[in-house]
Amino acid sequence: MGRIIVTEFVSLDGVLEAPGGGEGFKYDGWSFEIDRGDGGNQFKLDETMSSDALLLGRVTYEGFAAAWPSREGEFADKFNNMPKFVVSSTLDKAEWNNSTVLGGDVVEEVTNLKRAQPGNIVVHGSARLVQTLIEYDLVDELRLMVFPVVLGTGKRLFGATSDKKRLRLTDSKVVGDGVAILTFERPQNAGEGG
Repeated sequence: MGRIIVTEFVSLDGVLEAPGGGEGFKYDGWSFEIDRGDGGNQFKLDETMSSDALLLGRVTYEGFAAAWPSREGEFADKFNNMPKFVVSSTLDKAEWNNSTVLGGDVVEEVTNLKRAQPGNIVVHGSARLVQTLIEYDLVDELRLMVFPVVLGTGKRLFGATSDKKRLRLTDSKVVGDGVAILTFERPQNAGEGG
């Protein structure tokens, strides 16, 4: 049984849009303006090396597929070679190596993926997908790299939910220039509204 792990770069006000740039957002690349230090870089490397598959929304998938195949190094090798699943109602075929399109009902597709794909299934970016996964209690772990900046505009990590969603803080640390890494898990007994 796989575990869905959502990992995000977010501002203090919850914006996750275009932290690395390239999307035409007003503050493209905002996360690069704040040093996450060696500790933050090591966290992201360890996270990537312990990933068994990627689960991405179409927009994030297309950005990753445009960027990663031409890169080299252990980080790029891991991204390029591991299984990738893209949730999309518009893509028929995904060109990036080892990619599969999940085109049906998102909740059903991800539930089936969790049953079939062992290990850590990691979600980067993918705001709309993440909001759906949170709504339907499909996120097992949430990792937030919170940058000390208020952007005031942009796509937010959290959207409206039908009920409260209980999480348990399992780890926290500060790296680089005041970047907080917060890891939350969904309590095992936290049913709807738990």
